[in-house]
Amino acid sequence: MKKLLNLLLVLTLCLTTVFSITGCGPNDQNVIKVGASPTPHAEILRQCIEPLKAKGYTLEIVEFDDYVLPNTSVEDGQTDANYFQHLPYLNDFNKNNKTNIVSVCAVHYEPFAIYGKNVTIDDFNTNKTGRTILIPDDGSNGTRALFLLQEQGYITLKQGVSASDTLTVLDIADSKGNTVTAVTASEIPAQLNVASNGTLGVVNGNYALSAGLKVADALALESASGEAAILYANILAVKSGNENSQKILALKEVLLSVAIKNFINDTYNGAVLSVVD
Repeated sequence: MKKLLNLLLVLTLCLTTVFSITGCGPNDQNVIKVGASPTPHAEILRQCIEPLKAKGYTLEIVEFDDYVLPNTSVEDGQTDANYFQHLPYLNDFNKNNKTNIVSVCAVHYEPFAIYGKNVTIDDFNTNKTGRTILIPDDGSNGTRALFLLQEQGYITLKQGVSASDTLTVLDIADSKGNTVTAVTASEIPAQLNVASNGTLGVVNGNYALSAGLKVADALALESASGEAAILYANILAVKSGNENSQKILALKEVLLSVAIKNFINDTYNGAVLSVVD
């Protein structure tokens, strides 16, 4: 009986050793798990799969429909990186959530656009009062929307504010008879669709694409040559300390390649623009 127990103990230790060796995932360093918004980020990342495979890496793309989970998953180590946001949003997120996520590189820029519910371009340019206007409710994108509305003559912001500040509707000095309402960024296209005629919505580029909105139908668009193109470029981001890991550097190299640059500029008809020189 004692010999039998000893034999079982030896077998158990052997099995434990086998599972420890096979379960530790020696090839995990060759897997790159990236969180992304479905459009255009995940679409762009899918173009990186084969080039990364040639470098010995497997790219796994995890799609998120919000602006919070992609960052918390990086902070918690569930994903290696994310690709969905610009630096002002990331800085604001880190500040508010005590996270430590950093930018690896800027990849593309999505011009903000104003769309309307049954609003013609003549109507938009002529009648700039008495409208309901929907803007994103997060700090950085809300700020961006407010500056675009000011540029188009729909509001006036308080003196001394800048695009690097975090603004809200309380920073509007003169609404010019308009009602500016902050809502969840992803919901603006749907709310605009059921809103009263004459309503305007300032829409993030990725959510415009997801909703089937076309840049050609926009009533106003951020300038691709302006400050926004630099300040609001979408970035690849990782938890601090991981930005120089071999697999992240491999992903960075592919994302900044000429092939990906051409894919971005040729696919999205101005709704997404590469920032790679």
